[in-house]
Amino acid sequence: MGGEVGTVRQQRLEPLFSFLRTNGPGLLVTAAVAMAAQFLAEHYGAPAMLMALLLGIAFNFLSEEGRAVAGIELASKKVLRIGVALLGMRISVELLIQLGLETILLLVGGLIATICFGLLLSRVFRIDWKLALLTGGSVAICGASAAMAIAAVLPKNRHAERNLLVTVLGVTVMSTVAMVIYPILAHHFGLSDRATGIFFGGTIHDVAQVVGAGFSVSQKAGETATLVKLIRVTMLAPVVLVFSLVFRNLPQEDDMEIGKKPPLMPGFVVAFLIFAAINSFGVIPPIVSSLGLDISRWALLAGIVAVGMKTSLRNLFEAGREATFLIVFETFFIAIFILSGIFFLLHA
Repeated sequence: MGGEVGTVRQQRLEPLFSFLRTNGPGLLVTAAVAMAAQFLAEHYGAPAMLMALLLGIAFNFLSEEGRAVAGIELASKKVLRIGVALLGMRISVELLIQLGLETILLLVGGLIATICFGLLLSRVFRIDWKLALLTGGSVAICGASAAMAIAAVLPKNRHAERNLLVTVLGVTVMSTVAMVIYPILAHHFGLSDRATGIFFGGTIHDVAQVVGAGFSVSQKAGETATLVKLIRVTMLAPVVLVFSLVFRNLPQEDDMEIGKKPPLMPGFVVAFLIFAAINSFGVIPPIVSSLGLDISRWALLAGIVAVGMKTSLRNLFEAGREATFLIVFETFFIAIFILSGIFFLLHA
């Protein structure tokens, strides 16, 4: 009797054991490199995403053959999307009410204008439009997190992962540069603390750099910048949904079954919206929300490590010039757009 129970239990656990045998080594490797990236970021003041990218690229050989390949592939897609979905825990309707209609319209206008500007540049300079959408969405919304979410719904080709990597690298570097330069610009233009927060939150790409820049000026500037940035994060779901609807009928070049279409709404976007809705009702306990955001941060970090592992330096340099060009000019554009809106609409 006891032997039969043991056999049934073993059969039930076999799918888990099979999953761990297949994906465990790769997941452990990406987790270890992500922890190393976080350690370096905390001790040397560099952005964790940047450290994750560079370390991931250094371990590129692990994704070519061996036991770690399957787990790295899983981390570069599924784990990464879990991280994006859990970002919804940051969002609530209360955030929208606090900002006011004029500021929200300015942010929405900046988002649409920046993506359109990127597409215009791609047409003028004959750059891949998918790269322009990826960089434009990343600059307009929330940097590396937006890049990973948008890349998941854009039509795939052999350059998709390379384009994602150079975009994440570019927006992370530009975000760090902006964190240093924008406080100087805000002082030069004589912006109030509230206007400074709107400028930082509406233009700097990554949340961490927004917080760093805002609180380096004042408490009020930091709080406003963080709030504005979270409103930009809110725009991630509708943008990804629109891209998904527009591009789901376009052909994919890599490992897609003939006739198979991506889902009408990606699962991670649905999860993002559900978490945001639940958070709006205030029913998520603070400890659960904090845990969810920690998991999100680590999942995104591990995901970008895995993407780095799957990209060689040679392929990275091939797209680096075009992506850098787009990101730099899109960053300038959104900064000018938001600053102009602050002066003409919000009166600084």
